[in-house]
Amino acid sequence: MRETETTVPAGDGTLLAGTLTLPAGQGPHPAVLLLHGSGPLDRNGNTAKLVLDLGQPLAASLAAAGIATLRYDRRGAGATPGDWRAAGFTDNRQDAVAALHTLGAHPDIRSGAVGVIGHSEGALHAMALAARPEVRAVVLLAGFARSGEDAMRRQASSVFGGMPAPVRLLRRPLGALGNRALARIKRTRTDVARVFGLPMNARWMREMLVHDTRDDLVAVRASVLAVTGDKDIQVPPADLATIKSLVPGGRAEIHRVQDLTHVLRRDPAPHTIRSYRRLLRGPVDPELLGLVAGWLTHRLGATSDEVPTEAGTHGQGARTQP
Repeated sequence: MRETETTVPAGDGTLLAGTLTLPAGQGPHPAVLLLHGSGPLDRNGNTAKLVLDLGQPLAASLAAAGIATLRYDRRGAGATPGDWRAAGFTDNRQDAVAALHTLGAHPDIRSGAVGVIGHSEGALHAMALAARPEVRAVVLLAGFARSGEDAMRRQASSVFGGMPAPVRLLRRPLGALGNRALARIKRTRTDVARVFGLPMNARWMREMLVHDTRDDLVAVRASVLAVTGDKDIQVPPADLATIKSLVPGGRAEIHRVQDLTHVLRRDPAPHTIRSYRRLLRGPVDPELLGLVAGWLTHRLGATSDEVPTEAGTHGQGARTQP
């Protein structure tokens, strides 16, 4: 494969620094845009404190299957200038649209064979991009189907349930403190605000809380692969059924993967958020990479507009709900 540094011109003139990975051989190639989760993530999905390392292995897996990948540093991360706390949820969405335009206009990319892969927050933006006519296929890794506030409250409850017993005894007072913080964020009007003395990405929070992904799912025009692990403590695996029911035309294929976690590694042991540091010492689940690459190869390489609805068989351990 060949990797080249590139930039994405955002709507406000900010240049988002990124990497375009091209397969070996002569193009034009099918391609996907990779969208990562929340926070100041670089093109590989990493922050200083949390190294997910999703971008490079995914790009390599797709390149081996003949698919190009564009990934970029978020505002205020990696080589992209800016302040990530000042960027709203809708800003991130518009940056994704700009990156999609950049990818589609590249001479080495085949028109009509462009897809999107989103993880966590990136999956939410991928749901919206799936309504665009130029997007043929979308992969949702750990994406929820509910309002942002409902998802965040559910996540807080799930994560808290895995805390040590002395911490769980403080559930009521800590829950009240969290409700006060949420109410204060809702009253803010600035991009960044201090809540209990800490700087918060207030506009992102306000926009995220009111966003309902179900509105995006009913407008989807692309084929959809939705994958969530049954040990994901940040996104409800049960939302896969909702995704399948809302995407029109039977275009959604869902997989609830045994032992897969939100950080896209499998954990056969009892799993809590404290397991992340241990899991991230290992690689992204290889069967997940194979599932994604195989599914995209079929969709982006197809010449027919007909979308198969049967469950895929890529990768052992991937259970598809009916």
